[in-house]
Amino acid sequence: MQNYYVDISKMGCVCSKHLGGTRTRHENISLLASQTFFSDAEVEVLHELFTKLTSCVSSDNLITKEGFQFILTKDTKRRSLSTERMFGLFDMRNDEAIDFGEFVHSLNIFHPNSTQRDKALFAFRLYDTRQTGFIEPEEVKEMIIDVLEESELMLTESIIDSIVSKTFEEADRKKDGKIDLEEWENFVARHPLILKNMTIPFLKDLPRTFPCFLQ
Repeated sequence: MQNYYVDISKMGCVCSKHLGGTRTRHENISLLASQTFFSDAEVEVLHELFTKLTSCVSSDNLITKEGFQFILTKDTKRRSLSTERMFGLFDMRNDEAIDFGEFVHSLNIFHPNSTQRDKALFAFRLYDTRQTGFIEPEEVKEMIIDVLEESELMLTESIIDSIVSKTFEEADRKKDGKIDLEEWENFVARHPLILKNMTIPFLKDLPRTFPCFLQ
């Protein structure tokens, strides 16, 4: 199984709609830093990155679903299930737009210091495409097909069905045809590589990764 994640180093166009004046901005930066694993300087870098990203897709410092898909795939014509689910998880207020606070809090899940449980929960919600509180075989198959198409890779349907079948054979300990959160956490604990893409190493050193944003 694969996880689809945001690689902000490859994003195109390199809590509030606007952080306001200098004093308010620094207060909000410090608040976000206190709520996440990012330092004040790292939140500053994320703010510059967010500003550059939003300038490519909107004029109001927000990222819409269409803008999010364009940033990740450069294609707004093909429906992307994985991108839609990722957008839904970043859009914490469910108001059809991602603001800077949501951007920072969502990326915090991918921080190297974020807990495995938080990463597992995010991945669980990503695969739970129908938002029922369970992962079902059809959801996993749809997500695998979507990610393969996104990557321009191909597997036969029999191979995909085999991957899904083996996953549920091991993960679905209750044998009820679905994976609940407890089963998922146990499954990824036995197979930690499943969550490998839930960690973006350079989030721990943003100023060095994007030094131009500090100039």
